[in-house]
Amino acid sequence: MHRRRLRPAIVALAVIAGLLAPGVVTAPPAAAAPSGGKKVIANLFEWNWPSVAGECSSTLGPKGYGYVQVSPPQEHVRGNQWWVAYQPVSYRIESRKGTRAQFKSMVDTCHAAGVKVIVDAVINHMSGQDNGGTGWAGSTYQHHVYPGIYQSQDFHYCGRNGNNDIANYNDRYEVQNCELVNLSDLKTESDYVRSRLAAYLNDLLSLGVDGFRLDASKHMPAADIANIRSRLNRSAYIVQEVIYGAGEPITPNEYTGNGDVHEFRYGKDLARVFRSERLAYLRNFGEGWGHLPSAVSSVFVDNHDTQRDDGGVLTYRDRGIYALANAFMLAWPYGSPTVMSSYTFSSRDAGPPSDGSNKTRNTVCYSGWECEHRWPVIANMVGFRNATEGAGVSNWYDNGNNHIAFSRTGRGFITINDEGSAINGRSYYTGLPAGRYCDVIHGTFTNGTCSGPVVTVDANGWFAANVPAHDAIALHLNARLP
Repeated sequence: MHRRRLRPAIVALAVIAGLLAPGVVTAPPAAAAPSGGKKVIANLFEWNWPSVAGECSSTLGPKGYGYVQVSPPQEHVRGNQWWVAYQPVSYRIESRKGTRAQFKSMVDTCHAAGVKVIVDAVINHMSGQDNGGTGWAGSTYQHHVYPGIYQSQDFHYCGRNGNNDIANYNDRYEVQNCELVNLSDLKTESDYVRSRLAAYLNDLLSLGVDGFRLDASKHMPAADIANIRSRLNRSAYIVQEVIYGAGEPITPNEYTGNGDVHEFRYGKDLARVFRSERLAYLRNFGEGWGHLPSAVSSVFVDNHDTQRDDGGVLTYRDRGIYALANAFMLAWPYGSPTVMSSYTFSSRDAGPPSDGSNKTRNTVCYSGWECEHRWPVIANMVGFRNATEGAGVSNWYDNGNNHIAFSRTGRGFITINDEGSAINGRSYYTGLPAGRYCDVIHGTFTNGTCSGPVVTVDANGWFAANVPAHDAIALHLNARLP
């Protein structure tokens, strides 16, 4: 958590139509990448537990998502803003998103659908309410006192800046010992605090959780996170929120020994390329741009923080161009991709659709909930990612500007035309076996049939096609017609 030019919508009609249809123990092995063949994560931000369960069964499992990331499940402060979930008051699994029993049922249902569960875990801090109060499930608290959990000695008091807040991100001590926007900062070097945090994570593991997104990881030394991880009862996928800042002393690279790390530069760089630069520049996107090593990088076009920040990323409001950027992310073999699923918001603090008591309503896609993970272009490209996992890039083509194409060697092929006009009559070398393939940008492949255009690859691996402006074509072996 961090609280701190749209171009004209000239988007191919085919793409738009698709969008709108839409005690310390030995450390367990580090799970430094999602396991199994299905690695795409869907971040169902602020969905309640019954809705997540239903989505695992109806969409995430069938579409091939490997993981669902859910918002913080612990008891939190009261309010209707999105960020109340990031202000814990206890570690009871009861929040505006549902009860412990509903959470457990959700995990079991997702597992039955073949989808693993990642929890957004808030372990750097507790609440930011100076006057204290009563939490969602009835627990009383004060800013630095949480009865039965923490007392005043369990928090940092950095003694700077008057209000104890971080003021200088070039000062390592401040970033990791002062308060992030008044949030009571836990003394994670303390053995007691470490044991208490590990107990919370182990409780979630006992409910079947498969991994954790560790919120505000930058505000904890990597060694503190390593110690907490060493206390887990079993292996779990770990991804850490460490926001890169140019010239800052704390860097994402420090945290890679604990697991994956969010690569925040990825979304901003991708947005800049799609908005105002050239897709041809993407030929070495990722490590070639100074990003983290692919094996430990967690990437996204946007997430719940960046879509509320300074406009430096693409979001659901960008519609067709957002879909194309996600298609590129899912086609390009760098990092572990997360697809954002948002609710509609017009103010930065706005919470999810809720009832009069601020309890999160059941999700109804395209009615207050954006559900980008269901947009056909994005959902179908999850299958592309699964089909091409482990294959390298070959047959790169670009026109020096905004028309690119590349193969995932022997398994898939994509061409993206982000020019202002169609590319007509061009032939593309795919390296794929001869056959008829479903274009998964415009159609869904199910039971050997395609709901959209079919592309014929000849015996030499070529096909010819017209690609409209701001559109794409994608083929893969698992969408080959009989």
